Amino acid sequence: MEINLLLTLDRREQAARREAEDANRLKDEFLATLSHELRTPLNAIMGWSNLLREGRLDPATTVRAVETIDRNVRIQSHLISDILDISRMAVGQLDIKVQAVDMAAVVESALDTMRPMAQAKKVFLRSDLVHPTKPVMGDPDRLQQVVWNLLSNAIKFCPEGGRVTISLTQRQSSAHIRVEDDGPGIPAEFLPHVFERFRQRDSSGTRRHGGLGLGLAIVRHLVELHRGTVSASNREEGKGAVFSVTLPLADVPALRGSEGQSVAATLGSAAEGGGHLAQSLRGTQILLVEDEPDSRELIAMVLSRCGADVVAVGSCHDALSAFAKRRPDVLISDIAMPGESGYDLIERLRSLPAEQGGSTPAVALTAYAGAEDANRALRAGFDVHVAKPVQMMDLVRILRGLIQDS
Repeated sequence: MEINLLLTLDRREQAARREAEDANRLKDEFLATLSHELRTPLNAIMGWSNLLREGRLDPATTVRAVETIDRNVRIQSHLISDILDISRMAVGQLDIKVQAVDMAAVVESALDTMRPMAQAKKVFLRSDLVHPTKPVMGDPDRLQQVVWNLLSNAIKFCPEGGRVTISLTQRQSSAHIRVEDDGPGIPAEFLPHVFERFRQRDSSGTRRHGGLGLGLAIVRHLVELHRGTVSASNREEGKGAVFSVTLPLADVPALRGSEGQSVAATLGSAAEGGGHLAQSLRGTQILLVEDEPDSRELIAMVLSRCGADVVAVGSCHDALSAFAKRRPDVLISDIAMPGESGYDLIERLRSLPAEQGGSTPAVALTAYAGAEDANRALRAGFDVHVAKPVQMMDLVRILRGLIQDS
C-alpha cells in the first residue's frame, strides 16, 4: 500500500514538473516572440525615417515611406494594446461600456480600418452584410476589436492575391459574423488550442507569420463578455480557416438615424480623410501641456493648421502661468510629467471659480490607456480621456465637440 502511494505521489510530482516545464517553455517562447514582434516594426520605422531625413527620396517613394511608417506604427500600437488587454483579462479588470450597437456599422468600420493592411498584402476583402433588425447590447469599441482581430488574423494567413470574406447575418435572435480566408487552414491538432493565450501553431524562429498569439484569445474573452460564442474550423471545400461569432440581439428597436444611417456609424475609421476639418478650429484658444518635445510640436502644428491659436508648454508650472495670462477655450494636458502631473494641474484649475476659468473644458491626452486610467482622469476633473497614440483628426473632432458643448 505504501509502495502504491509512493508511486502515485511520484507520478503527480512528475506531472507537475512537466506542467511547470511546459509553462516555462511557453513563457520563454512568448518573451522571445514579443521582443521580435516589437522590434520588427521599429526597424521599418527607423529605416524609413532616416531615409526621409536625408531628403533624397522622390515623391512616390516618399509617399510609400510615410505609408510604411504609419502601417508599422499601427502594428506596434496594436501589439501593445493586446499585451495590456491580456494583462487586464488575467486579473478580471477588462471592463465593457454597454450600449445599443449596430453590428453592421461596427463591421463596416473595422473593414475601413483593415483595408490598408489588406492592400499592402494584395489581399481582396469581400463583405456581405445584412443589418440585423435589432442591435447588440455591448461595447462598440470592444466589438470592433473582435472584428479587427479576426480580419487581421485572416489577412495574415491569406496568401498574396487571396481573398478574405466577412459576412453578417441574423438568425432568429442572434447576429452571426463569419470570417473566411484562403490560407492553409488550421491543423487538426491545433484546433483545440487556437483560442488559448500565447499559443501559436508555429513559434519557431523560421515561422512564416508574425504575431504574439494573443489576438484570438482576446476575441474569445470579449465575445464571452458579450454573452456570445466563437468557434474555429476549416472550410469544407478547399483550403482556408473559418471563424464564427454569435452575439445575442437585444429586444429593442434597430438603431437608425433620421436619414436611415446607422447611429453607430460615428465609429468611423480614423484613417478617413481629414481635409474637411481644415480651419475647423478657427478662432479657438488652446493651451497644450506636453513635456515630450516631439509630441508637443506635432500636436501644436496640427491644431494650428486647423485654425487654432495654440500656446504649447512643457510643464504644469508653465501651464498655470500661461493660463493666468490668457484663459484658453480648451485645455489639452498630458498626465505623466516631471514635477507635477496632469492630475495636479486639473486639480488646481478646477479649484478656481468658473468666472476665472475653473470650468474650462479639459482633455487628458495620455499614454495611460486603461479603463481605470480613463475613470481616474474623469474623476480628477478632465472632461475627456484620450489614449496615445491618437489620430490627430480624431483629436480635432473631440475638441470641436467639447467647444460646441461648452
